[in-house]
Amino acid sequence: MSDAYEGAMPYRPVVGVVGPTDLVEQIMHLGADLSGDGLEWRLVGVAYEDETEVARELARVEPDLDVCLFAGPLPYDLARKASEIDVPATFIPLSGSALYGALLRAALEDRHDIRRLSVDSIPRREIEDAYTDIGLPIDDVHVLEYQSPDSPAEFVAFHEELYRRGTTTVALTSVRSVAHRLSASGVPVLRTMPTTETIRTALRTAALLGIGNRLEDSQIAIGIVEVPAVAGGPLRTAGDLGYQELRLALHRLLLDEARAMGATVLPRDDHSYHVVATFGSVVAATRDFSVLPFVETARRELGLDVELGIGLGMTARDAEANARTAMSRARGEDGQQSYVVGHDGHVLQLSGRSRTRRATYDDTRIKALDTMARLVDALRDTDGATEAGPVVVDATIVAELLAVTPRTARRLLLSLVELGLAWQMPPLRTPGPGRPRQTYRLLLERFEETDTARA
Repeated sequence: MSDAYEGAMPYRPVVGVVGPTDLVEQIMHLGADLSGDGLEWRLVGVAYEDETEVARELARVEPDLDVCLFAGPLPYDLARKASEIDVPATFIPLSGSALYGALLRAALEDRHDIRRLSVDSIPRREIEDAYTDIGLPIDDVHVLEYQSPDSPAEFVAFHEELYRRGTTTVALTSVRSVAHRLSASGVPVLRTMPTTETIRTALRTAALLGIGNRLEDSQIAIGIVEVPAVAGGPLRTAGDLGYQELRLALHRLLLDEARAMGATVLPRDDHSYHVVATFGSVVAATRDFSVLPFVETARRELGLDVELGIGLGMTARDAEANARTAMSRARGEDGQQSYVVGHDGHVLQLSGRSRTRRATYDDTRIKALDTMARLVDALRDTDGATEAGPVVVDATIVAELLAVTPRTARRLLLSLVELGLAWQMPPLRTPGPGRPRQTYRLLLERFEETDTARA
C-alpha cells in the first residue's frame, strides 16, 4: 500500500473469508494485493471441504472477526441456518462478471456450445440479460435458481437429466460438491467463479462493513441515572443521614451493575450519576436495548424509582448532550419511560416501568441457575475444573460445553453476571488485531449457596 494512504483508515478490519478451500485460497491470495483507496484488511480463511462444515468452522473464529465475507449465497445461508451470525456479513455475487467469465471459458477454452447449457444458482432474469447483451438466443438455456440451502440437492439431477437427453452440452454450477459429482458421472461441467474485480468489490464492501461495525461498537455511551424522589416524598437534603445512606447504597449498586458492562460510574450531583461506557458494552448488557440497566435493580433492591437517559456519540461531549436530551424526554413522560438518543439524534424508547417485571426477573433467575448447573456438570465431566480453584471461561468455551452458538453463550454469561453468579473480568488484549477476549469468572461458591437455598 502506498504512503499516500497511510493513516487514511481508522481501523484495519478482520475479515473472515468463508467458502470452499480452493475459492478461499484464491480470495486470500488476491486479497493480499487488492487493498486500495485507503482501505486495508486482515483476512482470516474459514475453509471447508464439505458444506456441512460451514457453521462449525465459522464458530471457531467468529469471536475474533469484524465481518464475514462468504464465497456465495450457499455458505452464507448455511451459516445463518445453523446459528446467528454475530458480526456483519455479506457474500460474493455469482452473476455479473462471474457469469460472463464462465461463459467465455466454456466457449473459448472448452469449445462448448453455450447456446445449449444448464445453469444453477443464478436468477433467470440475469441469464436473459447476459444473453441479450452478447446477442445469443436463450431458448435452449435451462436455469434452476438458488432458493435455499436445500437447493443444491436438486442441482445434480437437474444438470444430469438435461445432458443425458442431449438437450445441453455443458453444465454451469457455483457449488463445488455439485461440480465434483457431475464430473464423476461424466457430465461436462464448469464452475461459476468470481472474477478478480468481483472479489475486489466484495472485499471493499466487507471492509467498510467491518469498519462501521467497529466504529459503532466504540461509540461513547453516557447514561444519566437520577433519583427524582426518595420514599415517595420530596428529595431530601444532602445533610439527611438516611438519604446519605441511601445514596451510598445506590452508588454501590451502580458500581456493581457497571462492572458487569465494563463501565465507569461518576457522581454528577447530589442526586444523579454519570455512567460512561462504550456502545458495544451497553448493547450487550441491555440485550440490544430490550432490558433496562440499573432501573429494575434499583427498584428491586433499594425500593428506588430512578430515571435513566442514555446518549451516544463519537465524543464524550456529544454523548453527554444526547444523554441530557434523553433525560429531558424521560421527565416529560413523568418518568414512566427511558430513552436512548443516538449520535445522529435518533430517539429509541426503552421499556417502560411495569410491575410485571418481577415475574420476568424470577424467570431469568431460574434460567440462570439452570445454566450454571449445566455448566458445572459439563466442567466436572470434562476435566474436573470445578475442583481446581477459580474457574474462568469465555463465550467460546461455554458454547462448546453447552452446545450453543457463541452469541447465545455471551447472553447466558451476561445473565449469570446479572444474577451475581459470575464476574466479568477485564478483556484480554491479544498481540494482533481483533477483538479482545472477554473472560468471566464463575462464582461457584455463590451458586452452591443459591442452589442449596432453592432446594
